[in-house]
Order: sequence, then structure tokens, then C-alpha cells
Amino acid sequence: MASVRDASERDAGMRYAGASFDVHQRDPGDACESAVGARSQRPIVLEGACVRSGATVLLHPTDLQICVSRRTVVLGPNGAGKTTLLRAIHGLVGLAGGALRGVARDSASASRGEGARCAYVFQKPVMLHRSALANVEHALALNGVIAGERRNRAQAALADVGLASLGQRPARRLSGGEQQRLAVARANALDPDCLLLDEPTASLDPGAAAGIERYLLRLCERGRGFVMTTHDLAQARRLADRIIFMHRGRVEEASEAAAFFDAPSSTLARRFLEGEWLE
Repeated sequence: MASVRDASERDAGMRYAGASFDVHQRDPGDACESAVGARSQRPIVLEGACVRSGATVLLHPTDLQICVSRRTVVLGPNGAGKTTLLRAIHGLVGLAGGALRGVARDSASASRGEGARCAYVFQKPVMLHRSALANVEHALALNGVIAGERRNRAQAALADVGLASLGQRPARRLSGGEQQRLAVARANALDPDCLLLDEPTASLDPGAAAGIERYLLRLCERGRGFVMTTHDLAQARRLADRIIFMHRGRVEEASEAAAFFDAPSSTLARRFLEGEWLE
């Protein structure tokens, strides 16, 4: 019987990014152009979006625009709402108010160019009880890829992250770094416009983390962007071209990475960068 976490992975990491979707023309006046011009998508837009858990506000009303072809890093202390923002974008938590636009929820909306296709990667990778190759093939099957295409696409995804020789190994017997590479490759195999990454290197050693970073940068060179949460300021400096800074469920600042690190506009962000503990 599949575990609750297995079900969550199938529901979250594999549901929305359609591997069989085609890239369609968007309205040039409402598009974000990637640095390499390989893809063009409407931005993800939050308008007064908020999330509650009972009487607790997890995400205060938020107005935000995210260009999915860019490298966006979400920073903030523990409890800032970083994961909640990511989950709200992907539909894993419902909005208590406001609106979210620009994310394709099914193949029909994606084929009409109504939003970006996103794929989610959890902080702790959830591996199904099957081989590394079969983990990727399963994700492709859930997204409607025909049987004749799944094996080739899955093998190409594993090769892209250096796991070609481990395709038949049980996924749960891979090292932590290998599992996270597999999780990112599995999401990327779905051909999303944007990866949503919840602290993907938090539990990895520096070498494994560097491997994930190099892979993400290679994907960006191909025109695929990401939105990633992290606590690691050095990592944010290496990867981000845009920063979203959060505190207590509020977006305190959203700016270009260079401007954020050189001269943050909010007092809270400045204190955070100086290493001050924010409650």
C-alpha cells in the first residue's frame, strides 16, 4: 500500500507539469522572456493572496509577480512563510483569499497558453518503492506520456544528472545526494516551465549541494527557471538573479539580487543580512 508521503509526492511533484504539453505562443505584451530566449511564459501573479490555518495567518495578503524563466530565491528566517508561498503557488494549500494567476493546473489550460507549467521538489525527496528509472517513468505516466516514450525520456533525465548507471537500483537505496538529483531530474523530465524547489540542498553535504546547483544552472541556460527557498545566503548569492525576502508570512522585499545584497530597501532584510536573529 502506498504511504501518505508517496501519495503526496504523486499529487504534488507530478500533477501539474504536463510532460506531453507543447510550448505555445504567448501574448508578447504579457510575457517574461528568458535570458536565452528559449521559452516565454506569462508571469505567476499573486493578487492579495493569503493562506490561513484555522485562525493562524500563514501568508498575509500578498501582491507579487514572479517571472518563471528567472532564478528566484526566497529568503527569510524560520517561520517566515517561504514554504507556504511555494505550496500556495503549486496549489498544495488553498488560498483563504485573493487570487493566483499564471499557473497551469491541467493540460487543457497549459495548451491554451493560460499559465506556466510548474513541478515541485520537496526538501526531503520522497522515493517510491521502485527503481530510479521507474520513479521517473511513473511520473511521466501520471502526466499522460505514452508508454512508448516513457523509457527514453526517463533514461535521458537520469543521464542528465549523472545517474544513468543507477537506473535499475532501488531509489530508496541511493545516497541522499543521489536521491535529490533523482527528484530534480524526475520533476524536470515533465518538461515544466518552472521548478519549485523547497530547500533542495538543506540536508546535503557541500559536494552534493554543489552538484544540484550546477544542474539547476544548466537548466537555466536552457531557458528553464526556478523558484527556490533557502536559508543559505551564500547559495542565494550564487544562484539568484531575483530575491523575495519574507518575514512572519509577509513579503517584505522583492528585488533584483544585486540590489538586495548591496543595499536592501527594508530594515528587516538589512538586519537579516547582517546576521541578526529575527523573531
